Amino acid sequence: MKKKLLGACPVCGGGLQVTELSCKVCETKISGKFSLSKFDCLSSELQEFALIFIKNAGNIKGVEKDLGVSYPTVKKNLAELIKNLGYESNAILPEEKMTKEEILSALRRKEIDFDEAQKLIKELK
Repeated sequence: MKKKLLGACPVCGGGLQVTELSCKVCETKISGKFSLSKFDCLSSELQEFALIFIKNAGNIKGVEKDLGVSYPTVKKNLAELIKNLGYESNAILPEEKMTKEEILSALRRKEIDFDEAQKLIKELK
């Protein structure tokens, strides 16, 4: 069974550093201090979300379908991904209500369907 590379120390949560690389073919080993990418430090769930988000070229409707989750869940995961990569997020979190204009804009971009838009607008009232 293939083991996943850890991005954070399981004891203290600090960042880990790769110190050895080896060739699968000739078994050459290279020692040194190699850094991990920002993606290596993400949880497995956020890595999977990032891959699905990229696969769908950022189309939230496609992400919803692939993951079987709602629009607010996709937005929440996207905000968490952005934060964990070290950037500021402008994403609307589920706790924050979208404005009517934002809902209609998401509907126009086909990020949400009519039923979801109708539900979100009703929640505004």
